[in-house]
Amino acid sequence: MNFCWATIQVSDMEKSLSFYQDVIGLKINRRMQPMPGINIVFLGSGGTEIELIHNDKKTNFNYGKDISLGFTVESLDNTMEFLNSRNMPIHSGPFQPSPFIKFLYILDPDGLKIQFVENIKA
Repeated sequence: MNFCWATIQVSDMEKSLSFYQDVIGLKINRRMQPMPGINIVFLGSGGTEIELIHNDKKTNFNYGKDISLGFTVESLDNTMEFLNSRNMPIHSGPFQPSPFIKFLYILDPDGLKIQFVENIKA
């Protein structure tokens, strides 16, 4: 069994696409409109994808406060500079619970926590 994607309901597809492409760096793999008012976009840069779904009739989302999506970065310091240049506030962190990892959280356009993680080589 392989993990293939995580689905995220979004309130504004274009705003979410801008975030996941321009901030996270994911590329659109496929886009579809299975019926009027529903748009689906799959993004990714490897095996696992993120599926964004926008439904014109759905406006309430409950992601839960303890769920996040994690992305590795080469340098957390460079990532913080990039976020700062885009006026993207840091939700929490940076944290360094051990000498080998540090991370921080930001929020996507609908409030889902996104974690940027730097793995530090010994």
